[in-house]
Amino acid sequence: MAVTTVTGTLVASNAAFAQMMGSRGQEAHPDALATGPAAALALFSLRRQSIAEGSAEGFVPPSTFARLDCRDGRIVHVFEPAGTEAGGDHPGLEETLVAIVPAAAVVVGVDGAIHAANARYRALVGEGSNLADGLAAEDGVVARLVRQAHQHHTSRVDATLRHTPGRRIRLSANPFPGSDDRAMIVLSDVTDQSELEAQIAQSQKMQAIGQLAGGIAHDFNNVLQAIIGFSDLLLQSHRPSDPAFRDIMNIKQSAQRAAGLVKQLLAFSRRQTLRPTVLNLNDVIADLSIMLDRLLGETVRLDVAYGRDLWPVLADQSQVEQVVINLAVNARDAMKGGGTLTIRTRNVPAGEVESDGADEVQVDAVLIEIEDVGTGMPQDMLDKIFEPFFTTKATGEGTGLGLSTVYGIVKQTGGTLSVKSEVGKGTTFRIYLPRTEVEQRPAAVSDGERAPAASGDLTGSATLLLVEDEEAIRTFAARALTAKGYRVLSAESGVEAAEIFAEEGDTIDLVVTDVIMPELDGPGLVRKIRAERPDLKVLFMSGYADGASLDELPEAQFLPKPFTLKALAEAVKRELGRS
Repeated sequence: MAVTTVTGTLVASNAAFAQMMGSRGQEAHPDALATGPAAALALFSLRRQSIAEGSAEGFVPPSTFARLDCRDGRIVHVFEPAGTEAGGDHPGLEETLVAIVPAAAVVVGVDGAIHAANARYRALVGEGSNLADGLAAEDGVVARLVRQAHQHHTSRVDATLRHTPGRRIRLSANPFPGSDDRAMIVLSDVTDQSELEAQIAQSQKMQAIGQLAGGIAHDFNNVLQAIIGFSDLLLQSHRPSDPAFRDIMNIKQSAQRAAGLVKQLLAFSRRQTLRPTVLNLNDVIADLSIMLDRLLGETVRLDVAYGRDLWPVLADQSQVEQVVINLAVNARDAMKGGGTLTIRTRNVPAGEVESDGADEVQVDAVLIEIEDVGTGMPQDMLDKIFEPFFTTKATGEGTGLGLSTVYGIVKQTGGTLSVKSEVGKGTTFRIYLPRTEVEQRPAAVSDGERAPAASGDLTGSATLLLVEDEEAIRTFAARALTAKGYRVLSAESGVEAAEIFAEEGDTIDLVVTDVIMPELDGPGLVRKIRAERPDLKVLFMSGYADGASLDELPEAQFLPKPFTLKALAEAVKRELGRS
């Protein structure tokens, strides 16, 4: 007999207990009986039961029977040798061990035959004489699990229940004491954990693809910029009647198509430069409805339900329009025989916003709901629809970037989205954009999409500081601007540009600079030279601004790459003419 506190401190023990432990070469403390995982679990469970219920009894492997009584903050342990050699089977040992395990547990042989099972196991798996009877698993999995447990002291495998295929069960096996061909297997329901692991894996995969897209976009857009730029220079020296004119146009158009794909990848990866303004989504949808009618064709009817008193949202209008158009076109393609496409808007209070696997959204939002009555999608397809280049359309009918672009735009705008679909009945996309309290402000000037058009005369005589680390782009831009009458000072880095500015800063009228450059990037250069000339005008150009918003760049115009010769000349003329 031994007495301990409830925290395990030894208070007293008798000579018989000390003799029993001494014969085993162990110290005279009940904890010393926990010579393995099974013994430790058994002793822990008995102590917990005695503290909760006042008393407990059971076997401590491999060959000790224990009775525990708890009173007045003390636990009295009474131990009796089971009367068999260590490692031998004891009648009732298997039943006793699985009974005290606080989870579903079973003792099985290599053939899967059940030697003992507790009530939790029966409740989870059901009746049966063989473990394999209740599992939807490949043949031989139980035998492999038991053998690996004896070889490596533990083993684990996941399976599903035969009577409930949706539930995923994890089987953790340990060698059963005193047996070479049996194992104790503890079963735990890991359905929620498996779903979470799948979501994390999917999220990591999407993030990796996004990082790859952002990483290649800058260099790839520079290559396309050189192709488009020099194509424009060649077109200036060829008449439309020249045989080479059509070939040059085909080169330029192909480069522009490639630029569109890069733009979609950047949207998916949430790394495109945004031009956010305060929007009323009813106005955006109303402006789009005429174009959507033409896109949907004669067999698809557009039904728009505008919500009342919509809250304002802060978003890039062109990006929101792209989201709606992409989803509308997909809906049209899903309704081959015609049908109705319904677009709804309404306010959604915080806490009612549907999330896409993340925590509950705690901000007010405005909903755009796009519902079709098309073919719908099964669950395995829904799990992949936002992956880049995944498409169910035939070759030539789609790139597989439409929904991934929608995903990236919504996420970069700070929103969330959900999708529900039923085969044969249709699909519903819900986009939630967060409410904003920001007051209305004018749209930022970009490449002329919404800014007033420049005058027909694109020539000038100002002095420009052109900063571009890509030689081909620097050469094209310098030639193009020089041909328009400008004096162009070229620099291949921000550091060189700062040196040129130190010498000729008073004569420079406009800085045209790339955003991402080694050593000293475009924004850093602008901050440095504006310390001396705060009023100096700046035109940023970049195919990838590392996810920046125009608000994060110093006050300037932004020209996204790749651009045409005309777009460059217009942007320079517009910035020089800005007061």
